[in-house]
Amino acid sequence: MPTPEELLAKARKPAEEALRLHAYYKGKIQTAPKCPIRGVEDFSIWYTPGVAAPCRAIQARPDLVYEHTNKANSIAVISDGTRVLGLGDIGPEAGLPVMEGKALLFKYLGGVDAVPICLGTKDPDEIVRTVKVLEPSFGGINLEDISMPKCFRVLREARRLCTIPVWHDDQQGTGTVVLAAVLNALKVVGKQIGHVRLAMIGMGAANIPTYRYLKACGADAGKIVACDLGGILGPYRREYQTDQDYSEQWTVCVESNREQRRGGIAEALAGADVCVAFAAGGIIRPEWVRTMARDAIVLACANPVPEIWPWEAKAAGARIVATGRSDFPNQVNNSLVFPAVFRGALDVRAGTITDEMAMAAAHELAQCAADKGLHDGYILPAMDEWEVVPRVAVATAMKAQAQGVARLLKTAEELHRSAVDRISDARKALAVLTGQGVIPTPPNPEP
Repeated sequence: MPTPEELLAKARKPAEEALRLHAYYKGKIQTAPKCPIRGVEDFSIWYTPGVAAPCRAIQARPDLVYEHTNKANSIAVISDGTRVLGLGDIGPEAGLPVMEGKALLFKYLGGVDAVPICLGTKDPDEIVRTVKVLEPSFGGINLEDISMPKCFRVLREARRLCTIPVWHDDQQGTGTVVLAAVLNALKVVGKQIGHVRLAMIGMGAANIPTYRYLKACGADAGKIVACDLGGILGPYRREYQTDQDYSEQWTVCVESNREQRRGGIAEALAGADVCVAFAAGGIIRPEWVRTMARDAIVLACANPVPEIWPWEAKAAGARIVATGRSDFPNQVNNSLVFPAVFRGALDVRAGTITDEMAMAAAHELAQCAADKGLHDGYILPAMDEWEVVPRVAVATAMKAQAQGVARLLKTAEELHRSAVDRISDARKALAVLTGQGVIPTPPNPEP
């Protein structure tokens, strides 16, 4: 059995390698052609004078932009760098490695072409305006790492103004994967979602949609105890009542905490069956976990340092422990969701991504894991289970069609085949680039 010191050393290793290899590769994405260049004469087709023909066609029929350009498979990953991972307001330049990483996952996992765009403004109105003026070039927008409360307003206004899907991964993406994790974890421990007590630690971008999704899937709002920096939420938290940017937190205040508990994290966790934490590293103490119900479920999702280390939570009596990290069992990370949801939304040319589409994705993600066999250390698929992405994409796209927000109608079989082809092509291209040495093998670390 590894010691806590050995486990901590292992947990620090990815950061050490990341610093070395980011510098070696000078980033992790690049632009590659998708058309053949048989000779210099082909430029008369792909550029001038030939390109004028598709330009005129699109001018006459604007929807042809989806046929003559890459808009149908292209999204922008947009951030202002004000809430990056668990690092806080580190600025747009420092946030760029995360957005590049997001673009890499979009391509490798979902076959989606994504462009990282880090903005030199913190003004929410400017962010919304930027999203709107970028709309002609992209089939969708993924907002990322924007601080609260403005992230709520940015998403709400951008969705209202745009005719392409705008998704905030820290809100909708995280809520989707957490819903799947909670549903499956409850199956493992044999508890019903309508009967359990839930403690939600941190009521920011991640836990607000999580709260909505859990309620929609049968959780009793009165048995949810939410806690943020100001303590447990309840109708006495009047600071949320008058601020429009915090309207959803006020909803939590008046709907949840039927017992009218007060206090902080310790009081919120007492007797809880499930803890869903999106707060800060190390803020949950083992002695608080000991007060939770039998067969407790702890989702400690802060990155890169979870609210409590998995081995600490296990030692304190938790049966199922999940984190946001890929180097521990039960990774609860929106990387399991966003490539598939955008794959599905793009493939039916959805005008938005609704809560119902997100919940359909969550249920399919949960089912993918259930089909393999759930247990304490496996409540969600792993990132390398690539066959999950087409299934979740299909579920998303079918719900979009059922709700009338899709511009294209396709069968489940057509959607699945298209998603598999897109993802396979992306992986084949990477295999060719690495096999031919265009992307070199990374050097071994210095001893």
